[in-house]
Amino acid sequence: MRQSGLKTFWTNTYTKDTPIPILISIQVILFVVIFSFDLLKEVGIIQIPLYELSVNYLSLPLSFQHFLQQPWSLISFPFLYTGIFTLLFDCLWLFWMGNTFLVFLNKRQLLFIYLSAQLLGAICFLAVGTIPALQQSTQTSFQGATFGLAALATAIATLVPQMEVRMLLLGNIRLKYIALAFVGLSIIFNALTNSAAAIAILAMAIWGFIFIKQLQEGRDFSKILQARAKKSKLKVVYQNHHAKPTVTNRGSKHVPNQAEVDEILDKISVGGYESLTSREKEVLFKASESEL
Repeated sequence: MRQSGLKTFWTNTYTKDTPIPILISIQVILFVVIFSFDLLKEVGIIQIPLYELSVNYLSLPLSFQHFLQQPWSLISFPFLYTGIFTLLFDCLWLFWMGNTFLVFLNKRQLLFIYLSAQLLGAICFLAVGTIPALQQSTQTSFQGATFGLAALATAIATLVPQMEVRMLLLGNIRLKYIALAFVGLSIIFNALTNSAAAIAILAMAIWGFIFIKQLQEGRDFSKILQARAKKSKLKVVYQNHHAKPTVTNRGSKHVPNQAEVDEILDKISVGGYESLTSREKEVLFKASESEL
């Protein structure tokens, strides 16, 4: 029974067509591991300060010379957290915004915008860190997934800016305002102690905007992750976990054209998915099937 339960959990969590649970799990596991080091030292089991060493070696340093001594930090810093509330907030934000992103676009595009923003944000952070005036920041390193989250939030808000989300105690708020608040607050909080990080966050928000605008023009940067490029303008993948549209004539060769898909996306941005007719849901579903 227990084995069956674990198998069901694994299947429901990690075998779905979304990378979000994997990204969140890496963040949580790393958080638990490094704080286990701190606990072991506190109770006297070990004497080596493994917690401090882990944080130092996994964080992205502001100094480029220091970075050359630990280049692996380019990969590790987005998954490193030292505060439980920051970890919780960022995991919830990734889960929420990531799944909203996957309603309209696909897994490859999500991974591209999220991971490319981490990489480009790190490069920007290191480049800005070479400016002498900014080397006096209180913090001399950076950790966490803020670069990727800023790009992701801006991307989905650019795609469907008028889409409304019901917020507890605040009512319905449009995505563009939510993204603006997240990016703005991230920049302000980091500007107080880490100016280089604040500049990099702003740059990655712009990168998320550019990605969607180029996607709408027919240039899908995420195709570099594909082994074989496919000609398409805007890939749309509908994934609604509550209900799937009823699709008739599955054997039909008709593929909805881009104009139809764009018109439906515009309607979703104004009234949400539930405002679509059965035929429009079917068209959107067929469009996703034809490009998977």
